[in-house]
Amino acid sequence: MLRFVRESPGKVGRREIARAFGIRGNDRAALTELLRALEEEGALEGRRSRRRAPGSLPAVTVLEVEGLDSDGALTARPASWEESDPPPPITLDPAPRGVREPGEGDRVLARLRPAPDGGYLARPMRVLDPGPRRVVGIFHADGRGGGTIEPAERRSRRDLSVPADETAGARSGELVVGETREGRRLGLPDARVVERLGDADSPGAISLAAIHGRGLPVRFPDEALAEAENVTAPGLDGRADLRALPLVTIDGEDARDFDDAVWAEADSAPDNPGGWRAVVAIADVAHFVRPGSALDKAARERGNSAYFPDRVVPMLPEALSAGLCSLKPGVDRACLAAHLRIDAEGTVRDWRFERALMRSAARLTYDGVQEAANEGGAGLPAPVRAAIPPLYGVYGALRAARERRGALDLELPERVVTLTDDGAVAQVGFARRHDSHRLIEELMIAANVAAAGALEAKHVPCMYRVHDRPDTAKLDTLREFLRSRGIALPRGGAVRPDTFNRFLALLEDPRDIGVASLMILRAQAQAEYSPRNIAHFGLGLTRYAHFTSPIRRYADLLVHRALIDAYGLGEGGSGRGEAAGLEPAGAHISSTERRAQAAERDALDRYCAAYLAERVGAEFHGRIAGVTRFGVFVSLDETGAEGLVPGRTLGVGRPRFDARRQTLDVSGRALCLGDPVIVTLEEADPLAGGLTFSLVAANGEAWTGSSRERGRRGRPRRRR
Repeated sequence: MLRFVRESPGKVGRREIARAFGIRGNDRAALTELLRALEEEGALEGRRSRRRAPGSLPAVTVLEVEGLDSDGALTARPASWEESDPPPPITLDPAPRGVREPGEGDRVLARLRPAPDGGYLARPMRVLDPGPRRVVGIFHADGRGGGTIEPAERRSRRDLSVPADETAGARSGELVVGETREGRRLGLPDARVVERLGDADSPGAISLAAIHGRGLPVRFPDEALAEAENVTAPGLDGRADLRALPLVTIDGEDARDFDDAVWAEADSAPDNPGGWRAVVAIADVAHFVRPGSALDKAARERGNSAYFPDRVVPMLPEALSAGLCSLKPGVDRACLAAHLRIDAEGTVRDWRFERALMRSAARLTYDGVQEAANEGGAGLPAPVRAAIPPLYGVYGALRAARERRGALDLELPERVVTLTDDGAVAQVGFARRHDSHRLIEELMIAANVAAAGALEAKHVPCMYRVHDRPDTAKLDTLREFLRSRGIALPRGGAVRPDTFNRFLALLEDPRDIGVASLMILRAQAQAEYSPRNIAHFGLGLTRYAHFTSPIRRYADLLVHRALIDAYGLGEGGSGRGEAAGLEPAGAHISSTERRAQAAERDALDRYCAAYLAERVGAEFHGRIAGVTRFGVFVSLDETGAEGLVPGRTLGVGRPRFDARRQTLDVSGRALCLGDPVIVTLEEADPLAGGLTFSLVAANGEAWTGSSRERGRRGRPRRRR
């Protein structure tokens, strides 16, 4: 609730909170009491005075106590943290008189103040009733009928005790979901097993740990499954017939659903010399998923699909996501088509939307399309082969327009995990990017812009995809990094996306470009869904709405329904009731998007750790990707895997952290963000996704101050 209050752009009172969280009847009195208590404790202070910088914490917040650090002080982390960077370090002061001393695992309402060496110091105000907490981990039987759960999370360092009557029959070595219970203050906290997920060493355990650890819904209600099985595909009645148009889908080799198809040709109209006509056809999910249905409720709860190397957690049941809503080649499919006219300069001049019936001419891949563009596509059917050059023609115009408006252009490599047939990790590397990827991206952006413009022109409420300007405080780290490379990023003034592009072009070392790109990304505000349009900073667009992926994003389904209403395209629109609920819907699906992204990152980290587990003791080249009070994070050049060099292993004495310069000074030597390093892999924890390194060399010089023995004593135990 506090996050909702802080992030809401307008004034928020009891009425708005009650509406957003569905609080009715007698529960409103409890809400009033809660708000009064929070105001007395200062949890809502400063809300109207100024915005907090992204990545900072409010003066009063809820913390989760993690445990003791190397100095014997209690450490904590924010109970809610959805930034891409690690949370700032937090050390707890002793509890004042009248407040119970918190312990590991407790939730604490605390007042924060900046620490001298970075991070925060926290003064406990109240130990909160933690309630049950779900934990994913490995069950270990104790021989007496009970056992323990070893958490599969890097932040959960303490095992949970499971009584004999609460094991649910779990066997040693199984991955389980546990639920904490109020237990004894001494010894291990109590828990019960609520779900068994299978052998912890099985190939699917890595994704399961990420999925259940982040609380992604995995089972559809029976009513939703029944609805999905009973829907029928529409015919041509009331729809345009696009089946003769050679629309094609272009996706990755491992794509699991196909919800967009494209086609283009040169525009022969005399008023658009050198221009293009394009069609972006999107699966008509709104025909099958009606507002208020069981399918709609399940899709809204999930908010979006989540993708893992070995599986997908879909927003819609498979009967739709891989069936009637998937634009498979050679079969009739219902679609919502955006007809675009684009001039020679890449500006979308006009558009129209219609419901149609289409038949995909081919399921193409990015690699295949790029090969066809380079070599002629001799193996493709003639209509498909003829459709590729115009697609690259319209892409050239759209790309030129993107460059003119100065959209942020970060080519950050995407990590890719390749699995063997039995689910083991075969390779971790980086995805190849072609112009065929960018072609699809630019056509999707054009259709998204057209959708937002169409709804504005019809005065119909729209769920925008918005991206605020970066906070100037978060640019200080980038400014210091560029200064160390002889480049001055001026202070003050409003930055534009092309400001970052220009500075990236001045860097000569490709590895510097990678580090600076990551820092620019971390400085950005989070993109969100909202009916309040504040533009999209990164793309340099004044209006933007997601329209192109309703199979996997609920936001796109809302836009489809709004377009159906706006153009009078039949049943399946939103109606006034849904339009009135866009504000809380935007907050909810923004939250589910971050939840899915976090689960996907967790799984990727775990796969990387599993891949490197056999190479403990090996040396790797990398770059410092993060600097904290407790050590430095290193990203490996070979795989992009990231791990920690603990500060206690770097030398004699306590490292000194400079938050402004993002440096860690150890025995007279400084480690800086972006420095090239050589590290030894000391520990790989596949189930938690953690990597621990020791430093061998920095900036081409041997690091003589580190202590391997000190690192061995301090690192966490290897998972069983």
